[in-house]
Amino acid sequence: MATTRPTLEGVNTFESHLGGITVRGEAHSLSAWFVLALRLMMGVAFLNAGLDKVLAAGWGAQGYLLNVAATNGNPLQGMFLWMGQTQWFVDFLAIAVPWGELLIGLGLIVGALTRLAAFFGAFMMLMFYFGNWSIEHGVINGDFAYMLVFLAVAAFGAGRILGLDTYLERIEFRGEPLIERYPRLQYIFG
Repeated sequence: MATTRPTLEGVNTFESHLGGITVRGEAHSLSAWFVLALRLMMGVAFLNAGLDKVLAAGWGAQGYLLNVAATNGNPLQGMFLWMGQTQWFVDFLAIAVPWGELLIGLGLIVGALTRLAAFFGAFMMLMFYFGNWSIEHGVINGDFAYMLVFLAVAAFGAGRILGLDTYLERIEFRGEPLIERYPRLQYIFG
């Protein structure tokens, strides 16, 4: 017999189905402020990190790639060594890391293309997690935690909370809101 509970004012219900498993949860409406805070915190952190690198003369990743991963028992040591020894990849990272951090930070701060920014932020944190490999205190560290924060920002559609994604999704294209005409944009906006 199914039971129903009265809906509480100020509570948001969410539900997801994955691999035959359904999970449900309830979040208080004040949770939106915490999701916004996470988005802004990561945005400011990445904007600052990107600005520091963009404004620093001669910033590069080669030393990090060649040295850090080789000294810490990293399971991806060979990949990091290849990246550090492959000049075109080092040159690519010299642009992609600082400008990527800066653009991710800006996207999160203004709430534009938030899921796209959060995806790339999570990817960068995953790479930092393996680059900074350290498991003497367990497999969870700050890089891993930040990766999860980025994923939470994406999952909760944080760009719709005082962000530009709310407006970008409503832009009319051929008489329809952009998000309705192209539903796959939901993976970029939000």
